[in-house]
Amino acid sequence: MISADQIREHMEVRAADGTHVGTVDHLDGPTRIKLTKLDSEDGKHHLIPIDWVDHIDAHVHLSKNAWDVRMQWATIN
Repeated sequence: MISADQIREHMEVRAADGTHVGTVDHLDGPTRIKLTKLDSEDGKHHLIPIDWVDHIDAHVHLSKNAWDVRMQWATIN
């Protein structure tokens, strides 16, 4: 099981297919990761559920491919 305390600011977030999908800004409560807007193609923050995290090493690795992540993440300004 993934522990949210393993997730740190500025960690790279990679989809299951190895694609870079963002950089951790911070945890948004106990269940979501907020990605930086500076690293986003649309200049907005995106939120992804911690449930999507497959494993953590030097990066946060997700269990979804990049297309699915981008179609399902929440977008905020």
